[in-house]
Amino acid sequence: KTRIAKMPIQISFELSDSDLDHFRSMMKAAMQKASEYPPAEVLKKARAVCAEMEQASLPDFVKHRMESLETLISALEDSEWQMPEDEKNEILTSLAYFSEPEDLVPDNIPGLGFVDDAIMIELVIQELSQDLAAYKQFCKYRLTEENRRGVEANVNRESWLESKRTELRSNMRRNRSTSGSRRLFSRIM
Repeated sequence: KTRIAKMPIQISFELSDSDLDHFRSMMKAAMQKASEYPPAEVLKKARAVCAEMEQASLPDFVKHRMESLETLISALEDSEWQMPEDEKNEILTSLAYFSEPEDLVPDNIPGLGFVDDAIMIELVIQELSQDLAAYKQFCKYRLTEENRRGVEANVNRESWLESKRTELRSNMRRNRSTSGSRRLFSRIM
């Protein structure tokens, strides 16, 4: 009996502008469809996609991206983050694709089934990377302060959280304006 050594294989590919345009048009169609749903329904469906993906045997490149998607959902639901409505709407609009996915590659194909989902998540992550970074910094700060303050963590809690939120949002907006980044929504709509 001959044993065949199993070795992972790495495949890299580059998406052209026209490829990205195709994915953006899929995103636009999904956003238009999902605009019929209330925000709670979009979140519920996005969470269901995350739960489905957690149950699947995902390649690492999808797992990493899915974690970022879950972080965006958590940011929306975190009452202490107090996300402004315009930012909520941008993230909800981004999550719309996952409410009504039109998969190019069926999810049940091992190793490849979530490639299109990973690409869409990557587009969302790239567009909202500063939002993600700011929220992660906020969570880290909150945990550090809770540990440092101990039983006093609730004393003036809103005040010390507000100070950090203001700082992070100011930095995020400044970074957006200096990078000249255009949001996905302005390119799609």
